[in-house]
Amino acid sequence: MAGRRRARGARVRGLCLLLAPLLAGLVACGGRAGPDRAQADVQRVLDRRAAAVLDHDVRAYAATGTATGYAALRAVPLAAWSYRVTALHRAGDAATADAELSYRVAGYDRAPVTVGRTLRLARDGSGRWSVASEEPAGKAAQQLWDQGEVHAVRGAHSLVLGVGQTDERLRAFAGLADDAVPAVSAAWGTDWAGHVVVLVPKSLAGMAALLGSPPSSYRGIAAVTTGETGGGAKAPADRVIVNPDAYAMLGRVGRQVVLTHETTHVATRAHTNAATPLWLSEGYADWVGYRDTGRTPAETAPELQRAVTEGTVPAALPADGDFGFSGDTDRLATAYEGGWLACRMVAERWGEVRLDAFYRAVGEHGTRPGAVEGALRSTLGVTLAEFTADWQSYLKSQLG
Repeated sequence: MAGRRRARGARVRGLCLLLAPLLAGLVACGGRAGPDRAQADVQRVLDRRAAAVLDHDVRAYAATGTATGYAALRAVPLAAWSYRVTALHRAGDAATADAELSYRVAGYDRAPVTVGRTLRLARDGSGRWSVASEEPAGKAAQQLWDQGEVHAVRGAHSLVLGVGQTDERLRAFAGLADDAVPAVSAAWGTDWAGHVVVLVPKSLAGMAALLGSPPSSYRGIAAVTTGETGGGAKAPADRVIVNPDAYAMLGRVGRQVVLTHETTHVATRAHTNAATPLWLSEGYADWVGYRDTGRTPAETAPELQRAVTEGTVPAALPADGDFGFSGDTDRLATAYEGGWLACRMVAERWGEVRLDAFYRAVGEHGTRPGAVEGALRSTLGVTLAEFTADWQSYLKSQLG
């Protein structure tokens, strides 16, 4: 029996050896190995391209294809840069690669930012692939270097990256951000990164492209903050994205308030999630922004003051829908002002420590139903109905 098993095994091995050349020929002619091999070849080209970016080696970068994009991103301080090809679409000696680009800004991103990219490639007579172009994939948002050469300015607590801006203007943004960071820490505490990344595109259109939205969505909005709500150690750093058109219309105090407001979102992000209503997250950010300005409610909340003096006191705290950027501007202003005054009332009546505790308690709930109600009871000792009535009385006393 043992001998027979050995003999049978030998015949099987021999059959495999005889079939191997035939199978190899079939695979080479039309099996999956052809496209897979091309995708592997393209991946190796992109690996070399990524290494050239990190090594600041323009010659090595150019050896992988077009060097057009190199100058645009060379000022960005990068800790990581890599591609992962997810699909390859070939047409003879031309191909389009779908890829994920992952990168980290040195000193700021705790985890990679990952974005979809589309790369077009060509193959020369020797069979080597090279990159002809790279752009955002499909409806993916642009990266700042897609819009032109990036200039970088470092502040004490900030990194400002801009396109189409003078270094003097970028330094001004760094100064505002450097003032914003300690102001936020004084109000919220120091349990956050303690620095901020600010992106300054050339125009409103550039801002919208970075957000993957039409410009009409952000007209009149001076800045927004992007990031993952509830972001932990695996989330990359937030980005404060400026609308230079709207920002230019603000005075010195207004510019500082905006940067401090957005920096507050960066600091509170880990405690902000689906449980947090916008009146609280936006109102708290405004409260920190205006905290040291000395501005009165009448100066800061003109739309809400007009409503109150006309006898129209809001029946409820602002709803999330009231904060839509593309909606009624008066409604939007009133929503922000109402949220700010709610947080200001808590700080005055219960104290700043209780305000912070209330914010964190809402986020700890995790889901919206019952979050505000529970946090009001546990930190302020009131019901939602009582809090709303107090807020309405506060509006009348401050704006009437």
